[in-house]
Amino acid sequence: MTNNLKPDRIANKIRLLRTQSQYAGHSFLIAEGDTDARVWKNLVDSTKCSVEIAHNKDNAVKVLDILEKSNFAGVLAVVDADFWIVEGTVPSSPNLFLTDTHDLETMLLKSPALEKVLAEHGSEAKIKLFAKDIRQTLLESAKIIGYLRWVSLKFNYCLIFEDLEFKKFVDDKTLVLDKSKLLQTVKNKSQKLGLDDGAIQQQMDSLTKNTHDMWYVCCGHDMICILQVALCKALGSCNSKQVEPQILEKDLRLACESAYFRETKLYTAIEHWEKTNHPFQVLFNP
Repeated sequence: MTNNLKPDRIANKIRLLRTQSQYAGHSFLIAEGDTDARVWKNLVDSTKCSVEIAHNKDNAVKVLDILEKSNFAGVLAVVDADFWIVEGTVPSSPNLFLTDTHDLETMLLKSPALEKVLAEHGSEAKIKLFAKDIRQTLLESAKIIGYLRWVSLKFNYCLIFEDLEFKKFVDDKTLVLDKSKLLQTVKNKSQKLGLDDGAIQQQMDSLTKNTHDMWYVCCGHDMICILQVALCKALGSCNSKQVEPQILEKDLRLACESAYFRETKLYTAIEHWEKTNHPFQVLFNP
C-alpha cells in the first residue's frame, strides 16, 4: 500500500511531521527506497534529520519539487544518478543530490566495504590467485550490461533485466561477460526475440565511442550479481544461496562505515547544503 503513495501525500506527511515537537527544527532527507533509507539512517544525525522514503526516484524528485514550491525549508533529496550524468540531463535544484556513481550500490562497491565482503565470503587463496583487479573486473563485465540498459532506455526497447541468470553469460572462472549470450538471455526474458542483435550491438557501440566514467554506466545490482558468480567459483566456494544478491547488498550496507562516506563528493555537497541552509543539519559532526 505504501508503495502506491502519491508524491503530494508524502509531501503532506513531511509537513505534518514538522509540526510535531520531536521534529521541530529537523531537516528532512528524502530517499528513493527502503534499502537506501537504511544506509542514510546510519549516516545522518537522527536527532537533527529525519529520513523519509519516497518509494521510487520519480516520487523523490516530485516530493522535493512540491515542498520547494511551498517554500518548505530544510528539505533535500538524494537519488541515484543512474544515466543522468552520462546523458547530461540532471534536474536543476540546490536541494537535489545525486550519488557519486550510478547508484548507491556502486558507491558501496567503490568503497572499502567490498574488501570486507570479499574477506567474509571469499577464499583468501583464490583471491590471491585471481590475476586481475577484482573491482575493475566487475566494472569491465558490468559495463556491457550497463550499455545495454542505457540502449533499452534510449530507444524505448523496454527490456527486462530483473532476475536474470548471470551464470548464463558470465564465465565463473574469469568473470568475462559474453555479449551475445547476454543479448539472447535478455531478449528471452523480455519476450522480444524479434529484436535485431546487430542493430542493438551497433547502438551499444555508438554509446561506447564516447569516454564515460564506468562508475556512472555500471549498475550496482549487476556488479553484485557478477560478484555472486565470482564467490561461487573464481573467488570463493560458496553455494549461490549463501551469497544471493540481497545478502551481498545487505553485507555491503553493514560494512559501509561513516568514514568512507566522508570521503565522497556527496558528503561534501551535503556539507555545503548545511552551510547555506542554516540552522538545518543532516550529518554527524565527527
